[in-house]
Amino acid sequence: MSLSPIINIYKAITISTLSIIFTFALSSHAYAHSSSNSYLTLSTANSLMTVRADIPLRDIDFIFDLDSNRNGQITWREVLEHDKEIYRWIDQGITLSHDGQTCQRKDFDLQVSQHADGVYLSNLSSFACPEAVNLSKDSLTLRYDLIFSHDALHRGLVKVDFPEYQTSAIISPDKREVKISQSDSQASSTFIRYAVEGIWHILIGADHILFLLSLLLLAPFAISKNKVTQWEAQNKFKPVFYDVLAVVSAFTIAHSITLSLSVLKWVDIPASFFEPIIALSIVLTAVNNLLGHSALKRWRLAFIFGLIHGFGFASVLLDLGLPTGTLAAALAGFNVGVELGQLLIVILFLPTAWILRKTAFYRWVIVVGGSLTIIVLGIFWVLQRLGFIA
Repeated sequence: MSLSPIINIYKAITISTLSIIFTFALSSHAYAHSSSNSYLTLSTANSLMTVRADIPLRDIDFIFDLDSNRNGQITWREVLEHDKEIYRWIDQGITLSHDGQTCQRKDFDLQVSQHADGVYLSNLSSFACPEAVNLSKDSLTLRYDLIFSHDALHRGLVKVDFPEYQTSAIISPDKREVKISQSDSQASSTFIRYAVEGIWHILIGADHILFLLSLLLLAPFAISKNKVTQWEAQNKFKPVFYDVLAVVSAFTIAHSITLSLSVLKWVDIPASFFEPIIALSIVLTAVNNLLGHSALKRWRLAFIFGLIHGFGFASVLLDLGLPTGTLAAALAGFNVGVELGQLLIVILFLPTAWILRKTAFYRWVIVVGGSLTIIVLGIFWVLQRLGFIA
């Protein structure tokens, strides 16, 4: 009797166990210092420019160490103990200028606000610019330079809400200021801006990446008539290509439907409902990889769960702020960006899977070990999003 299958199983269990431990370590670290967004709204009030900045309290705590009594909770009193430091930090990190001339901050107000992902510290400031602002002729420049030093994935999501003009923009470590002018409200520039953000969202969205990779793990295999091996490597690339095309197309069609319905306000599903289901979809898809002959067709899973993932994409797009005048361009751009991000993942993964498909390493470490690791991480996310894990 050959011991090779037993040895292979032992190797897979060993590697999977190490992967699980490593995954938990990464998950704990990632949660403690996860990437975040600040929300900035630029508007007018009584001839002054106003900027409201909602900044994640957990990021401010990381910078200023607000929790002085170390009880794991931040009180308003602890915030006020650092109000002067926070004021100086925001004052130098958020500035507004009009045609190259600095607008002067007139007041400063701190409040607390609640977003879907936690508590935020809100700052509302008024700015007086040297001259009256006419966006049809000149421009405003909003600069945001907070948090980037300790979180390179952080983003400032800008919403411009003037009576005669609405738009939105994204501020990142590579682009820390945005120029606001009616000449920048063309549909083409909006499309490109949101396409870039769609690509970025896929590349930093661990849950969406793991869901897609889980769907692709079995692409180089076909169901075997041999009940022992369950799966056998494909000898021709054409069936593999069509399998991947079916999976990606089903996912694209499904999430495009719910993304559009949510953005157009035809369907309104709370994040507390769909976020745990997104995590659960990752678990179920990975479990499906281990079912052998009983496995469901993956394109069907891609479509069913793609409907749920679409709500997740929509929540990001809505958080970015949608320009009413170029809503179609923003929606189309973001959707195209998401597809390009998915395509990049497929291009990076599929050739490697095809080359390794006949090896024990791919079958046991990548498929079995990878699926088990994804299951564990998915369960962790489910419990975290349901509030059972802090």
